[in-house]
Order: sequence, then structure tokens, then C-alpha cells
Amino acid sequence: MVSRRQIVAIGLATASVSMAGGAWAQAYPNKLIKLQVPFAPGGTTDIIARVMSESLGKALGQSVVVENKAGGGGVVGALELSRAPADGYILGMATVSTTAANPAINEKIPYNTLTDFTPSINIAATPHVIAVHPSFPAKDFKAFVAELKKNPGKYSYASSGTGGIGHLQTELFKNLTGTFITHIPYRGAGPALNDTVGGQVPIIFDNLPSALPHIKAGRLIALVVAAPQRVASLPDVPTFKEMGLEPVNRMAYYGILGPKGLPKEVVDKVSAGVKKALEDPAVRKRIEDTGSLVIGNTPEQFAAQIKAEYEVYKKVVDTAKLKLE
Repeated sequence: MVSRRQIVAIGLATASVSMAGGAWAQAYPNKLIKLQVPFAPGGTTDIIARVMSESLGKALGQSVVVENKAGGGGVVGALELSRAPADGYILGMATVSTTAANPAINEKIPYNTLTDFTPSINIAATPHVIAVHPSFPAKDFKAFVAELKKNPGKYSYASSGTGGIGHLQTELFKNLTGTFITHIPYRGAGPALNDTVGGQVPIIFDNLPSALPHIKAGRLIALVVAAPQRVASLPDVPTFKEMGLEPVNRMAYYGILGPKGLPKEVVDKVSAGVKKALEDPAVRKRIEDTGSLVIGNTPEQFAAQIKAEYEVYKKVVDTAKLKLE
């Protein structure tokens, strides 16, 4: 039987641990925070992270530096984040590629997207766009599909990596249209975009924020976007839904998460810091100017969104019988 003295001692010890944990959370952050981007510099994930880092640092009272951890369509960086200490000093950018598309198609991914991370907040949602190099024979979507059907296997497309959302959405597009184009995976959207702009690869399915400057400059031609409605910056470009391909018509998310076990107090501080940063009209404008929509939801809402998106892509993979190359 446990004595009254032992019960009191246990209670005091528990209270001491709780107070220590609360004091630690109150002190967070007291040193530099690393915000890991699981792709090479230049892509949309990198753009959103760098837009947020300075303002988030000001909101939290500590510097936030962006680190790029590219490889495996985002898997390398996501895996490193999942193994990081759960103290809030290493956070990561969450994308559809790393938390939904890649896990849905790649059964060998060494992390569980639903249990190995702690979602904090979704910063923004962005449309995707199929764009081609100006040398491509077709200049609109219908002519593009006709050209692909006429020449199966002749053309290739660039993506941010095998299993990334650009890869998975293009494979879904191929399946629905009965076309075949060869996949050329890169170590991030930045390098993939550079080679498409340079003409080494004629086609890319990219996030709009990173592709838009090249589209506006005439270095790429936009054919179709994945968005709820036409994008204001590209009013003449139809959506996939308009083209009868609604399953491909899905936007991407760009949020912040940490490894599993991240204390709720830290999650809430990061979430509050992002929301405070998003109150700055200049920050919102920089995000919206990329073609993205500012979100800023709760940790619970973001966790539910990740789960729902994973389930959607898992169903796409299973229904279309998509396999890694």
C-alpha cells in the first residue's frame, strides 16, 4: 500500500516537473531557430519560407534562418526533421509533396506522415501550373494534349523530384488524358524550373509562385492551372476543372511543422508568431503577389488538412495504379 507520505512526494515531484516544463515553454525561444526547406533554393517552398523567416523571427524575438535540405522529392529533409529534437529549434516547411503525395506513392518512405510530425500552421495555399518552353509546338492546353497524343514518348517533363506533387499530378494528368511524357526528376523545383526555362526540358508542372516570373517574362508559356478559379495574374489560362480534369485541380499547401512530441506551448507560440507575421500587410502582399492565398489556420485544422490530402492522393495512387519509376 502506498503511504500518505509517498502520495504527497509523488504529487510534489509531478508539480515540479510540470512547473519546469511550463517555465521552459515560457522561455522558448531563447536561441536561433532553423526552418528547414526540404528542397533546393528557388522553388515555391523556399520562397514562402524566406518571406516568412524574418517576420516570424521578429514575432518570436529570435532569429529564424532558412536551411535547404534537398533530395528524394523532399524525403531527405522531411526525414531529418522527423528525427530532430522536439524542442522547437528545428522546424520544417510542410508541403503536399512531403506529407501527402510522396508518402502516398512511395511505400518505402522511412517516416509516417500522420504520426512522425507535429503540425503548427498552414501559411499559404498555391495553385499549380503546367507550363512549356516557348519552343514547344503547342501554345494552349487543347493543342498541348493533341501534340502529346500525336507523339507519345517524344517529350519529357521536369519535376521537383520523384514522388513530389509535380510528379504525382503529372502522372495523374497522363492517366486521365491517355498521354505519355517522360519524367525527369530534379532535387527541387528550382533546378527543374531552371532547366525548363533553359530549354533542356520542354514541360514542367510547377507551383505558380516560382513559375510566374518566368511566365510574365515570356520565358515560359502557361497552359492550365490547378486552382478553384482562374488566377488573377493569368486571367486567360483555364483551370483543370474547366478542361474536364477536376481530379488534377488541387492546390498545394505550405505550412510549418516540427517533429512528433513538440510541446503544445511551443506549437502554439510558433502558430501565434506566424499569425502575427501575417498581420503585416507587406508580408501578406509578398505572399499574395506570388499567386498564393494566405491561410493562417490552427494546428488542429492543419493536421486535419494534411490527413485529408494524404488520403486523397492515396486514393489517386490506388485507383490509377501509379508506381514509382
